[in-house]
Amino acid sequence: MAIPQVKLHPEGPTVSQLIFGTWRLANSNGFEADSSLATPESVLERIEACLELGITTFDLADIYGGRRRWPVIGYAYEELFGKALALNPELRKKMQLITKTGIKIPNEMWSEKVYVNHYDTSYDYVRSQVERSLRLLGTDHLDVVLIHRLDYLLDADETAKVMTDLRNEGKVKYWGVSNHTYTQVELLQSRLDFPLVTNQIEFSPSCLTGMDDGTLDQCQRLRMSPMCWSPLGGGSLFKKDVSNDPKTERLQKALRKVANDFGNDTTLDQAAYSFLLRHPSKPVIVLGTNKIDRLKGAAAIYDKKMNLDRQQFYLIWEASKGHSVP
Repeated sequence: MAIPQVKLHPEGPTVSQLIFGTWRLANSNGFEADSSLATPESVLERIEACLELGITTFDLADIYGGRRRWPVIGYAYEELFGKALALNPELRKKMQLITKTGIKIPNEMWSEKVYVNHYDTSYDYVRSQVERSLRLLGTDHLDVVLIHRLDYLLDADETAKVMTDLRNEGKVKYWGVSNHTYTQVELLQSRLDFPLVTNQIEFSPSCLTGMDDGTLDQCQRLRMSPMCWSPLGGGSLFKKDVSNDPKTERLQKALRKVANDFGNDTTLDQAAYSFLLRHPSKPVIVLGTNKIDRLKGAAAIYDKKMNLDRQQFYLIWEASKGHSVP
């Protein structure tokens, strides 16, 4: 069964329900750089594998490419992805590109001295970074741009103005946010005459915050599908030594029980993805792996028809919370 193509919002773009994330585009494990992954040819191989599986949507960010502790110091992966696309430009017509902006960290690329990590959603910064993303990715438009983090100095009128201008110019088709609170979404939306199409949040069996703080309720109300980053808890769900981690131990047991319900060959990550997809806000999942076999494994949930029932969903919920429903 093919990976479904879904609407992020009734007035938004169509994307693949599984999305290839690029936060670790040239990293083999966490923050560890891997030179074999840092070539355009290697990236192109993963792009082509995704498209063959039906993963047509790619999640980027201007800042991706390393922090100060990494060999690459930020703002590098859009360029790497763009170089890969340049090897086969026709692929751009088959995909949706989502990127993010708004985080600014010390880097030699800035004309002024930047000495502290901070957020910037000013008109000039957002415009300059979007235009930089367009240039590095070698495209004339971005399908979706997200305001990456909640800027405590966000001027809703100013940010809405640059979003509107770039949309009217055809450079950005749709806008959304990432890691934003319920009230920040409401504030920004109040200044726009077009809908925000998504809120990208951390959501996994081990992180259920979005279900408790109103974020996913808001997604349902606005009919925006949330994008879920770190859907496997940053890999914590596969921790081997859980002797001092009762929550992960409970989750592994519950996920194994649910996985076995769909066959002995069903994996923990497949059960975790299916848990997220069961939520009525209609999430889309940002996959964080560079391994093609793991991408294939994620896609296999559709062949297995892994539609969790209520008891399976709440078994995992209970394991995460450490108690039954009240």
